[in-house]
Amino acid sequence: MLEKIKSTLRLVLPFVKTKLFWKHFGLVILFYLVMVFATILYLDFATNHGEKIAVPNLVGISGEKAKNRIEELDLTYQILDSIYDPSLPEGTVVEQLVEPTSLSQVYVKSGRIIGLRLSKKSQLVEMPSLLHKQIQFAQSILEQRGLRFSIQYQPTAEANGSVLDQRYKGRRIKEGERLPIGAVVTLIVGQNDEGEPIALPNLLGLTMSEAKYIFDTLGVSSYSFICPDCLTAQDSAAARIFSQSPEYIEATTVFKSTQFILSMQKGGDGQNP
Repeated sequence: MLEKIKSTLRLVLPFVKTKLFWKHFGLVILFYLVMVFATILYLDFATNHGEKIAVPNLVGISGEKAKNRIEELDLTYQILDSIYDPSLPEGTVVEQLVEPTSLSQVYVKSGRIIGLRLSKKSQLVEMPSLLHKQIQFAQSILEQRGLRFSIQYQPTAEANGSVLDQRYKGRRIKEGERLPIGAVVTLIVGQNDEGEPIALPNLLGLTMSEAKYIFDTLGVSSYSFICPDCLTAQDSAAARIFSQSPEYIEATTVFKSTQFILSMQKGGDGQNP
């Protein structure tokens, strides 16, 4: 084994001492140094080495202003989603990713994506199926989901007082479709008799519960309340009627099947707004 090693060295050492060997050895070292230097230059260029951009605080400003500020800094943005918050103007930035540099002490490079979450005033709820349900039950379901309603009667030989169709903005709406809270759903209700005549009640100035009590006493089942500025159940409970249809005229009678439409005002006193 030792003899083989000595034999190999006797063959190699003369070549190592030649100019040709040192020439190629030098070229290999030079190629390696050039590749390392080129890699460093490429990484500096590709990663914007040494570049530092401070991320601004965007929370509380409009989404449009936030986009402009991000683009001015040579950054990009992405709208992640919307968060329901009726206390803020629509489209206000409520959260940002990446956090502002003033809080995180972290700087970014150009092209970095800043994620934004914006506020929205309308919250969506699923539309239930109200078909073949009695109108009072259907109204209760809509109120629980924060939806409003109007009623249109349609002559029918059966299903008196039950919902025949449900529509939103003139089109039929199916169960499971999502609507903004406060949307007005039109209920098509079957009607096959007028009922007995009753004295037209004066409902001006009353609350919703007071008006419902009068309707129950008179046997009226077709009515709807409209209160555009009522955002919560508490608002609706405290609102008062300032307009009614049919309009109250003393000593006037109407049929029990007459549809009453009552306009309400949050914090109102029954006077026209």
